[in-house]
Amino acid sequence: MKLIKHTYILLIILVTSMASAQVKFEAKVSKQKLGVNERLRIDFEMNRDGDNFNPPDFSNFTVVGGPNQSVSNSWINGVRSFKKTYSYFLAPKGRGQFTIAQATINIDGETYKTVPITIEVTAAVEIPKDPNNPDYIASENVHLVAEISKTNPYLNEAITVVYKLYVSPSIAVDNWNEIDSPRYNDFWSQNIDTQGQKVQNGTFKGEDYRFLVLRKTVLYPQKTGKLNIEPLSLDIALRVPTNRRDIFGSLLMTRTNKVVSAGNSTITVKSLPEEGKPLDFSGAVGDFSFEVSPSKTSLEASESLQLKVAVKGNGNLKLFKLPKVSLPSSLEVYEPEHKEEVNTSLSGMQGSISDSYTIVPQYKGKYPIPSISFSYFDLKTESYKRLTSDEIVLDVLSGPLNNANSNNAAVANNGKQPVLLNKDQFAFIKTSTNFVSVNNTAFFKTTAFWSLLLLPFLAIPLAIVIRNKKATRDADVYGNKIRKADKLARKYLSHAKKSLGQKEVFYIALEKALHNYLKAKLHIETYELSKDHINTLLAEKQVEATVIKDFISILESCELARYTPIDIVTMQEDYEKAATTISLIDKQAR
Repeated sequence: MKLIKHTYILLIILVTSMASAQVKFEAKVSKQKLGVNERLRIDFEMNRDGDNFNPPDFSNFTVVGGPNQSVSNSWINGVRSFKKTYSYFLAPKGRGQFTIAQATINIDGETYKTVPITIEVTAAVEIPKDPNNPDYIASENVHLVAEISKTNPYLNEAITVVYKLYVSPSIAVDNWNEIDSPRYNDFWSQNIDTQGQKVQNGTFKGEDYRFLVLRKTVLYPQKTGKLNIEPLSLDIALRVPTNRRDIFGSLLMTRTNKVVSAGNSTITVKSLPEEGKPLDFSGAVGDFSFEVSPSKTSLEASESLQLKVAVKGNGNLKLFKLPKVSLPSSLEVYEPEHKEEVNTSLSGMQGSISDSYTIVPQYKGKYPIPSISFSYFDLKTESYKRLTSDEIVLDVLSGPLNNANSNNAAVANNGKQPVLLNKDQFAFIKTSTNFVSVNNTAFFKTTAFWSLLLLPFLAIPLAIVIRNKKATRDADVYGNKIRKADKLARKYLSHAKKSLGQKEVFYIALEKALHNYLKAKLHIETYELSKDHINTLLAEKQVEATVIKDFISILESCELARYTPIDIVTMQEDYEKAATTISLIDKQAR
């Protein structure tokens, strides 16, 4: 029995010593899912002391505390317990799923690594109340508010979102940083410049506050139903009062960082009524005037004139198409030049858009240009209105006669045409000739004769080679698709390329090119160009997810780049990325 007892004791001692000899190095986090306004604690723990501790690169987080080092060393029942910890406090820079990479340390000449940890960062969440916590004090005295002008608009009706930061007089703000911007899915959006805004005095929930207008955004909903307006989130460096006082009786301040968010807002977008909707309605919503005007009505044949079709007023001017002009076939018409003179304010888009047609008549006569209609939805009366231009008659004073016009004139004169007699009308016929030889040398059997005779036979092999190459090229379905895709990309992006270096003009042209390409490729209208809808349609066309993501990211870059400093290198990269993405979509779409 004593032998067995001693054997058990020996086994226990061996197992204990082996367990204590095993090195552990691991990473532990306070939570794996947190809001963008919360903090994350990560501890790197080891049971043996080591050297050369290397933390991971916290690229998606801001280190707001640490590294803090703690060591615990104890003996329990003769067994030594050791723990050393490096602690960091992190603040997420934005939403998404992020991976905290491996940390490394050297223990007894061996390198040990932690396991990577995936962290999910969501939108802002509510923080538990604690009156003694600086974060709670800040949350009670700092508020970010999104004021929405209308929560029940019509489709394509302008609404505004104004973001205001309210701060209690007892709080001091050092600076702030925008960490999460709303994406405005399902909206056409444009930010309004707020630089130079001054701090104002006001009230918030009946109490005195100071406030600053941070951002003003105009939105045009592109879908009906309930739409979500995502929150804006800021990381603010604050100084908040404590319950301690200095020797003069003044409250002591403590520094803290606070993430505040304008909460999610939901609006309900009404669809435009079907009753009374004109067949030619193209999505115009607002208050407009319509004009069709020629640069002149009398001109000579082969002389050009400009016909301008213009819409002016207040509404979604950039989000609908102007009506097309229908002209007689005897008038040569060129593609219109589109022009936009639109300003965006808190009341929405204001200004004018126009299509200018260049017209060149070829024959003498009078040419009527039929009246043109433009319809829109009037928000004031909540009904459809139609504006119609007057008929315009072009008078071509001189030039050759069109056969069709001559025949019409003959019918109008009961088939009788005046015959003009002239005694010299046959004077041009010569009754005698004097032929003179122009070449006295014989052409037959000369070098030129044999060359011209044999040339068709020599051209036959060349024609066969060209035909075979053409057949090979026609059979190359994939290659033809690539060439067609590249041609389309160059066609739609040509205007954007000309504007490289002019930031605002370039990104407006790039966005328009992407929209025009999608409308041509997917057969959709402007009001259907929401990011979710584009994502769905391209996925149905079997376009790869990465290509769709790149296309959406380019659209988002166009929206954001107008309001941030951009150099020409970035513009060139965005242009090349857009060309490549359009080409890939055209290759992959089924």
